[in-house]
Amino acid sequence: MLLYLNGAFVGLLILSNILAVKLFSISEWAVLPAAVIVYVFTFPITDTIAEVYGKEAARQTVTAGFVTQLCALAFIFFAIHLPAAPFFADQESFEAIFSAGFRVTLASLVSYFISQNLDVTIFHKLKQRHGESRLWLRNNASTMASQLVDTSIFITIAFYGTMPTSALLGMIATQYVFKWLVAAADTPFVYLLVKLCRREQLSGKQIYGHQKPEALE
Repeated sequence: MLLYLNGAFVGLLILSNILAVKLFSISEWAVLPAAVIVYVFTFPITDTIAEVYGKEAARQTVTAGFVTQLCALAFIFFAIHLPAAPFFADQESFEAIFSAGFRVTLASLVSYFISQNLDVTIFHKLKQRHGESRLWLRNNASTMASQLVDTSIFITIAFYGTMPTSALLGMIATQYVFKWLVAAADTPFVYLLVKLCRREQLSGKQIYGHQKPEALE
């Protein structure tokens, strides 16, 4: 199950980077990048890993995601600069979709690394305090705190100086409210993932416990 969680985590990260070029509006004053509808689901995955497999496993997942993003950026850079075939008429569109500005890329990497590690840290500290109980509390508290940090860092690095401060703060508030609502709604999903992971662990222990001694040699 851990393998599938790691795969989903990395896949969602790469997908969110691709979708970041699309902006959608909820209202005249609320504009969000399409990536937000994908990226918010990475936090319940790390929370599940931290809950079942421990803090170090969650940190390894975060680090793997960071390295994968760097590799993806490198491959995209090389793909953009490969000589286009004479009949390939969409080079400009390809570049527009897959290349982001330096500030946006930097903002994404910095906010990701800080917020995801913060999420793991808060989750672990709450688990140390409450044990196996109150999963809903550590899931929501860690995600909501880390999402605020993620949103603030990303928007500040990516857009500071390009718009009025009031607009910058409005964008931070809008995105955070959206992420906060999703974080509150994903709690049953976290409980389901934790249940499935623990069931798999229990099943593995039962199978191991019934092996014959000679099979263990």
